[in-house]
Amino acid sequence: MRLPRDLSGADLAHALKTFGYRITRQTGSHLRLTTSEHGEHHLTIPQHDALRIGTLSGVLADVAVHFELSRDELAERLFGSGR
Repeated sequence: MRLPRDLSGADLAHALKTFGYRITRQTGSHLRLTTSEHGEHHLTIPQHDALRIGTLSGVLADVAVHFELSRDELAERLFGSGR
């Protein structure tokens, strides 16, 4: 699945609520997200207007490993085919 090119850090944080992530702290322009589903997991994402594709891909790969999904399965659940 092709990743969205216009996704902001805030949009990604909102989409990750599907997997139980919540913002636990903000330091400067970075958000710290935490989930307790499938064990505790932390992410740090930049709160930029448009995330770089490599940054987005890395965050999604980290979440996919934690939830034992492929990156494409995760992207489909988060962004669907309508994006």
